[in-house]
Amino acid sequence: MKQLRVAAAAGALLSLVACGNRIESVKLTKSGLDPEKFKSEVRGDSTALYTLVNANGAEACITNFGGRLVSMMVPDKEGNFQDVVLGFDSIQAYLPETNLSDFGASIGRYANRINRGRFVIDGDTVQLPQNNFGHCLHGGGEMGDLGWQYRVYKAQQPNDSTLVLTIDSPDGDNGFPGNIKAQVTYTLRGDNALDIAYSATTDKPTIVNLTNHSYFNLSGDPTHAITDNLMKVNASGYTPVDSTYMTTGEIAAVEGTPFDFRNARPVGENIKDFDNEQIKNGNGYDHNFVLDTKGDINTPAVELYSPASGILLEMFTDEPGVQVYSGNFLDGTATGKKGITYNQHAAICLESQHYPDSPNKPQWPSVRLNPGETYNSHCIYKFSVK
Repeated sequence: MKQLRVAAAAGALLSLVACGNRIESVKLTKSGLDPEKFKSEVRGDSTALYTLVNANGAEACITNFGGRLVSMMVPDKEGNFQDVVLGFDSIQAYLPETNLSDFGASIGRYANRINRGRFVIDGDTVQLPQNNFGHCLHGGGEMGDLGWQYRVYKAQQPNDSTLVLTIDSPDGDNGFPGNIKAQVTYTLRGDNALDIAYSATTDKPTIVNLTNHSYFNLSGDPTHAITDNLMKVNASGYTPVDSTYMTTGEIAAVEGTPFDFRNARPVGENIKDFDNEQIKNGNGYDHNFVLDTKGDINTPAVELYSPASGILLEMFTDEPGVQVYSGNFLDGTATGKKGITYNQHAAICLESQHYPDSPNKPQWPSVRLNPGETYNSHCIYKFSVK
């Protein structure tokens, strides 16, 4: 068998494989990904890359390994398509043995942190993995207690624009009670919005808080830092953290602080203001904002704009909070798609969620899920130009 790779005039690559008298043609995605590099077996389950498209030519590529968004192609102000999310070009690069990362992942069972990895439910103390400064982050992330971002979801693609991912998490998985059946549905809409809908059920009282952990760079060039992006967050409060990134239980006003993004301004304007205790504690922005949207999915929670590309991202959610993480700990050790090194502030994450450590803070919206109930959460990332 002889393999030959050639470049098509439009820039799309074809892999031509001659086998006897038969020739098979495998087209790369619009973002330049080779689906063959995502076909593998991880701990006994098969992985693949799934491509969603719409009539406008937008494209979203997702792998069922961790339910991860790998690439998102949308037009810029010149009409050229840009890949606006960070990620890797093979399944091996996502494996925890290679790279403990959350790039593009569907996070579960609990997004963000739980203090000391402990909470009490119906009088029983639950102990979870302690994988981040003694706390449980994103349901566990070390070898041996991996969260859902390192699990293989079952995948079904009913049409060109929809992918349905499901996962079964057994009772006691990383310490969490209850057999959980969860679903994540990605839909690439005709208005260039990526719609993400989550649902889950349980057979025991438990806690659930799901999110997407995509790293966005709206310029389409991860060597271009996001510090010049203009961001607006529809939030008059945020939840301060201590030096271990754990929420204190306070909801503080953003007014008069570096956290006031009620009017659009550059992400980097105060990102190095380490005289501010909260900027120092987060090494930049790594905080939950308390949204003023009151769960209205039709009101923008966050607006992010890249002057370089003219791409505008509007985020909508029915969740009470959004974690804004400005890529503070990207340090050049990860090399992503097209061989690009991801340096500090190469991207920003906008994670819809209930507040961190809500199981231990009864004054905040509850994350409890009971048998007979269905957990639902909805997040939309809508892309346009201005």
